[in-house]
Amino acid sequence: MRNLGSRLPRWVTILFQWSLGMALVSWRYLWQITPLHRTVQVGNVDDLPPPLPEHCIDERSQPLERGAGPLFHRVFSVRIDGATMTAQELISALAADLNQAVPSEVTSVDKDSDDLAVCDELVVRMPGPWDGPVRVVERTDTSFRLATLVNHMEAGQIEFRARPRGTSLQFEIEAWARPGSPIVNLLYTHLRLAKEIQLNMWVRFCQGAAEVAGGRVRGGVTINTRVVEESQWHQPAVSPARASLTR
Repeated sequence: MRNLGSRLPRWVTILFQWSLGMALVSWRYLWQITPLHRTVQVGNVDDLPPPLPEHCIDERSQPLERGAGPLFHRVFSVRIDGATMTAQELISALAADLNQAVPSEVTSVDKDSDDLAVCDELVVRMPGPWDGPVRVVERTDTSFRLATLVNHMEAGQIEFRARPRGTSLQFEIEAWARPGSPIVNLLYTHLRLAKEIQLNMWVRFCQGAAEVAGGRVRGGVTINTRVVEESQWHQPAVSPARASLTR
């Protein structure tokens, strides 16, 4: 059996691994009992990501401008009750080992250091052709922000952060990203496949962060999405009354 597997083309192995992983993720997504509170709105220029530090930019950087399709500004947030960690301790624990919170059936994170320092690089491994190289562009006691590198399926940035909220903790993931290529734009924006897979992955990460903190999710996970077409990036911000999109 092993010899047969070794003779299979690599793409067949990749497709099998990816399909199996996606099946497991989809099954858990369908049967999860955590409530999801989702909103989708039209965004504007205020939804652009923070500027990248000059010393973290080089020829391998893949900023928003190198992507294709609209910008998706998404915030995943969860309230954690009964946590045994402070916000600083939670972020330190995640920075030391992101694999504690990622859905292990489809994702793993490779990194060289025991912490995350500015300009450190990581690779998010997927069972397919979409490994995600990223670079740390900001690190504080309660947050870290990553920027995509060439060959990532997205172009943009993502931030992980925590803060006290009364006697609880608030954990958030904020992403400013667009598809990294036209084919990813097809899968993400039009067919919505990659978009739902990504949503499920970060929902699972929020749940994993609550477990790492030693607490439990209160009231489910909130997902706010704001969509900005490239033609709107350089336009003035619209009024606070924003048109909602069909979910």
